Amino acid sequence: MTEVSVIIPTFNRAHLVGRAISSVLFQAFERYEILVVDDGSTDSTGTVAKQFGSRIRYIRLEDNRGVSAARNTGIRESSSPYIAFLDSDDYWLPEKLSSQIRFFRDHPEIFICQTEELWIRKGKRVNPRKIHRKPSGDIFSPSLKLCLVSPSAVMVNRSLLDQTGHFDETLPACEDYDLWLRIAAQHPVALIKKPLVIKTGGHSDQLSRRFSGMDRFRIRSLANLLQRNILTPGQELETLEELKKKCHIYANGCLKRGRKEEGQFYLELPDKVKEGPLKKWPSRH
Repeated sequence: MTEVSVIIPTFNRAHLVGRAISSVLFQAFERYEILVVDDGSTDSTGTVAKQFGSRIRYIRLEDNRGVSAARNTGIRESSSPYIAFLDSDDYWLPEKLSSQIRFFRDHPEIFICQTEELWIRKGKRVNPRKIHRKPSGDIFSPSLKLCLVSPSAVMVNRSLLDQTGHFDETLPACEDYDLWLRIAAQHPVALIKKPLVIKTGGHSDQLSRRFSGMDRFRIRSLANLLQRNILTPGQELETLEELKKKCHIYANGCLKRGRKEEGQFYLELPDKVKEGPLKKWPSRH
């Protein structure tokens, strides 16, 4: 029996996915399964992954459906009580899984935790800015502004995902921001204050580079959150205030660039969001 299902979504990362897989195989904790979900790669990602043989499960999606679909496929195909995600451009230090399993055994009331991480950008070590520092416990309020949970650093009890739902496959980006907010609204997110993940960045294929105006996806997430009826009155007020701020900034950017219809949509959005589900978003979504 495995205790942890490690889900590695990947797309055209033949040059990186082997390092990610190897970092799991070098873990001190051994009761895990590895599911590599290839989101329709057109390079040799599959060939690299298959070289690991029976030590992994290789799952290929025939069309490029996005990272949410890849992670959700891994969740559905996995079998362990705990789930850990590892983006294929990141990698783990050997004590990552053992530290989190030990934490859960010591704190059975907690259903999700993450570790600290080291950031590498274009091959150089960088320090995260103050706004990116990870809180612990009730992280809902600070998480409204930006994502403070890293998928590669998380381990989560499967029952929690059964309760809150999986990644939203309609969001092309900020899907992690969306899921962690849904979780943080109802559960504490614990932090192990030890860097056990190497998080790399600066790649041309990162979502933050592929999509301009990322806040529009956070806005959509906040609007959806307000319509789920899971927030306390205080959380609802905070979420609405953050929605107003993000809508104001994004709408002004649209208006400055001549996208008047889109800008007007976001200016009016905070007043309409509680009227019911929004049937149509601007075409840039």
